[in-house]
This record gives sequence, C-alpha cells and structure tokens, in this order.
Amino acid sequence: MQVALDDYVWAAGVATELVNTTAEVWRGDDHLPDLAALVAFADLHGGQSGQCGQSGQSGGQSGNECGHDGLSPLARRARTSDLHAVHALRTTVRDLIDHPDRDHLIAGATALTSPAQGTTLIPDPGRENRTRWAARLRDGATVADALSLICGMGILGVVHTLGEQRFRPCTAPTCRGAFIDTTRPGSRRYCMPGLCGNRVNVANHRARQATTRGQGANSP
Repeated sequence: MQVALDDYVWAAGVATELVNTTAEVWRGDDHLPDLAALVAFADLHGGQSGQCGQSGQSGGQSGNECGHDGLSPLARRARTSDLHAVHALRTTVRDLIDHPDRDHLIAGATALTSPAQGTTLIPDPGRENRTRWAARLRDGATVADALSLICGMGILGVVHTLGEQRFRPCTAPTCRGAFIDTTRPGSRRYCMPGLCGNRVNVANHRARQATTRGQGANSP
C-alpha cells in the first residue's frame, strides 16, 4: 500500500471521517465499536480515493491505481489489539485538529507517517509517462499503521498546500465534531455537511416559524 504525497485531499478526508466516529461526536454511540465496523470503514474510505490527480485534483481513478486498495485486506486481518490502536490513533488525530498550531501539526503528522518504509516514485494516473512521489507502507504493517500513514500524509499535505487555518471544529451548535477543510474556497462549516448542515437549517426554519407565529399572535 502506498499514499501519494499530492493525494492529500483523500487522505485528509479519511482523517476527518476517522475522528468523527467517536462516541463523543455521536452522543454516546461509537461508530467504530468492533472489527466488523473497522472493515466497513476501510471498505468505504480505503477502496477509492476519487482524488488521484495532480495536487489533489479529481482524476476519476480507482483506489487500486492510487495504491489505497491495501486498507481493506489489512482491516480484514485485524485483531482486537489493532482496533484499540485505531481508537488511540483517532484520539491523536483529533488532538492535532483541535490544536492547529503549525509546528504542532507538522511534528504530530510527521510522527504519524512513521509506518512508511520510505518514499518512491509511482506512475501518475493523470499524466502519461509521468511519475509522482509516494510513501510506501512497510511490510508487516497493521491497519492502524496504514491509517496512521494516511492521516499523517493528509495533515502534512493540507498544512503545506492550504495552511493550518483549515483545521476546524464543527460550527453546528450541538455538534462536537471536527474536520479538515480541503474545499477550494475554504468555506466549509460542518464536519458532516449533509447531517449537521441539515440540522442547523431545520433549527433555523423552526425558529423563523416560531417568530412568525409569535408576531401573528401579537398583531391587533
């Protein structure tokens, strides 16, 4: 398994999804409670990046071409100790997102890339006869090692390319999630836009309705 240095958008997305599986975010319901859930997470987020072109631009390539296909097999071989290591990893990654000091991010993310056995050149699926740099996972690595490398590469790529201001808490009033914003304008507000954003919209709509009803009741 290998993670391309310029594939930080996909990698940062995996880091965001990982930290938002905790019981803290889901109000007591851990979304990564057992090995089956870990396999499902790996299948969902490791099989296809969709961000395989130059500098994270979508090239429509599969995870196999990007080198991410090794995550699911590692998850299927995982033991309970590996699940605990993944739980510890998401705590570490959450701490980095919550404290986005540039030096802290770089030091922490560099430590996360320790499961790599070095860098290599791989074919660039977006450019014929071109290559790009990638970090290769060491032999005998676990799924926790693979996720650590992915998260570290994602954080380093975002710090280098977009800046430390892209590490944020969710702005939904009742949410305790966090995320890494890799959008082009940098205007993302929610850790899970489809969920948290909808909750905020519904709450605002109900508040407007209550205000309108109150004004109607007070009118002569």
